[in-house]
Amino acid sequence: MASDKKPCRVNTLAGPDRVVNKPALAILTLDVDLLGMTALPAATALGPATLRVADEGRALALYRDLIGLKVIERTNGKIALGAGGKPFLYLDVVPGTLPRPRHTTGLYHVAILLPDRAALGQAIARLMGAGIKLGAADHKVSEAIYLWDADNNGLEIYRDRPRADWQWNDGLVTMGNAPLDFAGLLAEAARRPASAHVPAGSRIGHVHLQVGDIEEAERFYCGILGFERTAEWRGALFVSAGGYHHRLGLNVWESKNGPPPPQTAAGLEQFVIELPGELDVAAVRARIEIAGLPVEKSDGAFVVRDPWQTAIRMAPMRTGG
Repeated sequence: MASDKKPCRVNTLAGPDRVVNKPALAILTLDVDLLGMTALPAATALGPATLRVADEGRALALYRDLIGLKVIERTNGKIALGAGGKPFLYLDVVPGTLPRPRHTTGLYHVAILLPDRAALGQAIARLMGAGIKLGAADHKVSEAIYLWDADNNGLEIYRDRPRADWQWNDGLVTMGNAPLDFAGLLAEAARRPASAHVPAGSRIGHVHLQVGDIEEAERFYCGILGFERTAEWRGALFVSAGGYHHRLGLNVWESKNGPPPPQTAAGLEQFVIELPGELDVAAVRARIEIAGLPVEKSDGAFVVRDPWQTAIRMAPMRTGG
């Protein structure tokens, strides 16, 4: 399916505003054509995401007690949440944090992917039992619910349908917004022993961002980072790698030409794009530096910011998952 993906409509090495000549990049001394590696590898996935919240107890009452994430560790002032002993969502608790202002760019939602339908049904049962208001949709490729935490951070919890059931046309995947089958999901959940936690294998499946301009977002995320377009819908662009329906959603529904949020606002501090190996990370970094964008080194990986200052950490995949 990956060979059917629709290429970006922009030059792979064209930066948002400028291209600089850097003939002496140390990264290019490797005996490999890094700049020929213009698309992200098929195995590209998302790693952990970090959200800023105002109050630890209030946040854990939702993320731990209702969504069902386990506290894995507390480190550097952050709470690591996850499943099966593996963290995938970090909460940075900063007292005094205020919700992100409307019409600014930044987080639309971070999406937690559960391994099966019963797990999604159990999460729905826990949240509905606590009176949490949910949005919901059947997207053809997935079934999903939506909610917001007390700091107005958007969340999606979903499960994928088998890839064999996804429909593609001219490199674009068919997604929709049909009513969710709540009854069927709750019935699936009832056939499994009750659990207060999401199962091992749960992880961040995708991140959806509010951006200021769709074309500029495509230039950055496709033209430089190397994602491929997989869907378009009414002011939104969806991009991915390896035939997945989308790793990133990018929309201007309430943020067209909007500014970044204040640094003290709640929202997405950082998300991680995981690549199969160090060579893949080096190839992306080469494209970014050729485009004239700054990078911040970070423990064998690096951080780059999109045109609206969202921090993205590019890193080799963690061993063991």
